[in-house]
Amino acid sequence: MSETHAFERSHDILITAPAATVLDYVCNPNSWPEWLAASHKIDSPDRPLRKGDTFRENWHTRSGPAVLDWLVTDCEPPHLWIGETSTDFIGTIIVRYDVEDAGNGEVRFTRTMINPARPKPPTEDQIARMDAEAEVALANIKKNVEARAG
Repeated sequence: MSETHAFERSHDILITAPAATVLDYVCNPNSWPEWLAASHKIDSPDRPLRKGDTFRENWHTRSGPAVLDWLVTDCEPPHLWIGETSTDFIGTIIVRYDVEDAGNGEVRFTRTMINPARPKPPTEDQIARMDAEAEVALANIKKNVEARAG
């Protein structure tokens, strides 16, 4: 059995909106192409997905396109959503969304990406790109949710 490497990275942002509004937006995969550059096409019901739901995402990486078949493994509205998929290039991908009350009408939205068993650890350059992409994605989520909530 070959060696694998666990990797986890979280990013968060404050959003002025109710927790349910934030979670419902991000756990409807049809919103992903609006805020996530790698997500190009979604085959999913146009609604927030709940535990047991599945969907397909056409994703684009630097090495080319990928089709990801997702399963929602946990969902506790309005605070938690977890989806999981598997790839041949980095193994399992788990995405976790947490929404917590931050006071003053704001919530803290945290997006965590987990690779429990990557074939090799990400490079410093890959981590820097992930961080930059996450910063743009979270800013897009904030802008889109606040425009809809306001």
